[in-house]
Amino acid sequence: MKGLFAASSAVLCLAAGVVAGPVFPRSDILFFKPLVVTTGSVHNIHVAYGDDDFESEVRLVYGDCVMARHSEHHHEVTSHYIKRSGRPERFVWIVPEDAIHGGCIHAYSGSALIGRSAPVSVKEHPRKREDISAVADAMGPWFDGVAYMKDKQNNGSYVAIAKRKKIAIIGGGMSGLMTSLLLDSVGIHDWHIIESSHRIGGRIRTKYLAGSTPEQYQYQEMGPMRFPVSTLYPDTNETLDIQDHKMVFQLGNVLNQMNGGNTSSLAVNFIPWIQSSANVPGNSNGFRLPDGRIPSASQIRNNRTAYVLPSVPGPDEETVEQATDAFEAFADITTETLRNISKNIFQAHKDAVEKGLFHWSEAAYIKYALNASADVVDYMTGLGNSPIWEYDTAYFGATTWRTIDKGLESLPRAFYPHVKDRLTLDRKVTGLKHDDATGKISVEWRDDPLAKEPAFEEYDYAVVSVPFSKVRLWDLPRYSSLLSRAIRSMNYQQSCKVALHYKTRFWEKLSPPIIGGCGSTDIPGVGSVCYPSYEINSTGPGVILASYITGTLARSVGALSTEDHVAMVQRAMVEVHGDSATEQFTGAYDRQCWEYDEHQAGAWCAPLVGQQDLYLPAYYKTELKTIFVGEHTSYTHAWIFSALDSAVRGTSQLLLDLGLVDEAKQIVETWMGRWISI
Repeated sequence: MKGLFAASSAVLCLAAGVVAGPVFPRSDILFFKPLVVTTGSVHNIHVAYGDDDFESEVRLVYGDCVMARHSEHHHEVTSHYIKRSGRPERFVWIVPEDAIHGGCIHAYSGSALIGRSAPVSVKEHPRKREDISAVADAMGPWFDGVAYMKDKQNNGSYVAIAKRKKIAIIGGGMSGLMTSLLLDSVGIHDWHIIESSHRIGGRIRTKYLAGSTPEQYQYQEMGPMRFPVSTLYPDTNETLDIQDHKMVFQLGNVLNQMNGGNTSSLAVNFIPWIQSSANVPGNSNGFRLPDGRIPSASQIRNNRTAYVLPSVPGPDEETVEQATDAFEAFADITTETLRNISKNIFQAHKDAVEKGLFHWSEAAYIKYALNASADVVDYMTGLGNSPIWEYDTAYFGATTWRTIDKGLESLPRAFYPHVKDRLTLDRKVTGLKHDDATGKISVEWRDDPLAKEPAFEEYDYAVVSVPFSKVRLWDLPRYSSLLSRAIRSMNYQQSCKVALHYKTRFWEKLSPPIIGGCGSTDIPGVGSVCYPSYEINSTGPGVILASYITGTLARSVGALSTEDHVAMVQRAMVEVHGDSATEQFTGAYDRQCWEYDEHQAGAWCAPLVGQQDLYLPAYYKTELKTIFVGEHTSYTHAWIFSALDSAVRGTSQLLLDLGLVDEAKQIVETWMGRWISI
């Protein structure tokens, strides 16, 4: 045997005579990288082979560099039978906390020492950023890479073909697209996106009305609209960035670098979004101005008494005050809590878990923990079954916002050149099937919906980014009870939007003018009204998001015919703006009711009490070669960040399954380095 040696910088130095290594009486020498590790971490040991005929059981151990026999080792790294075919390029080394400094990795074939590394520098784990145990929780919104690898039965060695695994990415939304980008970034290119619709982007839906193009600025967002950037806290005059959403801005920068810069036709450019504006319509409790129009938010704020309904008998004030104080003490939704959400959503989630906020809805806590009457519960909160997880309170408290120039559709549009050759559109997956004999996972579909047997293609892994609201209709393998239950029962929010097209941006010429922002009305079934933040005071047509409504009312308006729904919303615009809305309406519109969207069946994941803490652990285990990603598998929901974060987690999980620890570290450092360690 000519010997084994590592393809690494250390070997190159040795070959050049810069580094001296141990000399053995035989030539079967195995060299390794890395030569610097940290305690309590996971590393790849890279190897290459100098003798094609070598075949033997090889045991890797770590111990003193002058140890004479295998039994003197500090700890065993792994053992693996090396065959002539399928030789591992890497082994996985989980470095214990008590690893000795300056030891060597030794390779034994039987009792014969066939290789010894140069001394390995073992450093204490750096504390510049927090360990996962400090910023996450046992529910698993992120996972500890060391613990994950310890749980794997065969965590010692991985064959050389790991990067040639065939990966199905099911779903072309933001988590699926992000997964493709991450895999490409670490040299895994044999992936394929399968998308049920005719486009990529998932719930990003920028609609360019009246046949317009992005450059004509006649659009509205029928899905996500904007990103919170920072919050000014008046008590300290401190402005804090909202850290997690920075991943969206990072993605935009990466895509711009890939596509020729921020002036290319595929550029993703962020522009200001106006979240609040003084003259948007307000909820006036049915009161109207003398001309019949709905008063603005500023008019209501400046004359509150004119828009207050007559008081009706309610619960005892002292009882309500006591219940309010007790609830606020439990929920602890203070300014400091909101600051912490902005600073570190991981730590904030852990804090919420430790407080027990996921065990209660506001109504349930007031009724069952505080023993309040039904009248008090109704008076204080009404009925809801969402956990007391207030990340949205922090987000919507932002004072600075951004959106994307020419529409959020720019994000998937920027991905398209990089996925188009590994993308199948209009393929509706109907099932997954795991082959226990081969360990492969097959993706099934039917080109003919009436066909008895599906078509299929086999993959090594499937990364599923499709919402559970659709996956639950598939024919699935026998996943664990917990994962199966999550797929079957996870709750999704209903949401409807209607965008209306007008000849001019007449609202900006009213007295007083409406310049961007979102307001609300008391008109049944209309909800929020949002005005475009781009091209302010420009000439030409414009588009209002004339109705944005969620929850049970969205189900009611979604059941209307499109004609009746659009007509109802247009009548509301006349009530808000006067006759100008009649004169300027072109008749062009777009309507999106997400619960009835065949590719989504819901607007976003909205876990009921108990669902988040019960189901989260299931997403952080790879079952039957399937990994689930998407905003529903994150700890925040309904935001693009949530989808992107899930892709980073899912891709890292896949890479660790393949033993590609270096690549998992690369992704974590690049995208989540301020929090997560592997």
